Amino acid sequence: MRQIILDTETTGLEPASGHRIIEIGCIEMKDRRKTDRLLHYYINPEREIEQEAVEIHGITGQQLEGEPVFEDVADPLIDFIRDSEVIIHNAPFDVAFINAELSRLGDDWGRLEDYCSVTDTLEMARELHPGQRNSLDALCQRYGIDNSHRSLHGALLDAEILLDVFLAMTGGQSSLLLDRDEERDSRSGLQRANPVQRHTALKIVEPSREELEAHRRMLKRLKR
Repeated sequence: MRQIILDTETTGLEPASGHRIIEIGCIEMKDRRKTDRLLHYYINPEREIEQEAVEIHGITGQQLEGEPVFEDVADPLIDFIRDSEVIIHNAPFDVAFINAELSRLGDDWGRLEDYCSVTDTLEMARELHPGQRNSLDALCQRYGIDNSHRSLHGALLDAEILLDVFLAMTGGQSSLLLDRDEERDSRSGLQRANPVQRHTALKIVEPSREELEAHRRMLKRLKR
């Protein structure tokens, strides 16, 4: 099972108003384990970045002047996410921006959903925790995941945090890392998350007559 944790940063909130992607970060998981493969780009949006957005992610237009445009990173992005389950927090936001960027390249590029399936962890969190705050920061606090190293948003950093949140939400294993010692040195460590309580009925398997008889014989031997 191949899964990609994805996040973006943008020039503003509305792709329909011409806002663009300025950063994209993707991390690969296979069988619920983080691999050593990732994809990360800063992207020149060829337009101004709203001040409100700069205050969130800290990326200015001047910093992006020498970076590639989206057309230059589209091929490697599609190759990276192709035939995977892409996991995004508040997926409609990021998907809308990616699809707007693909649309600018022409109809032949299609939509993100043509290349992969998409899972929205915000929707998952709302089902698990109705009526509660389900931002990424709130979920980190709820599942005991350390995000104290984040002062500003960043696509790759938020993807790393979301990876831990997703594992916690879907059964734990929040500290499955390639090299725990190196990660703890650089990121201050991760706390173990509590597994999600699932309210499904347990399957009851009745022993066969032969199994019961073998059990009785074993009890007799133990008594001797």
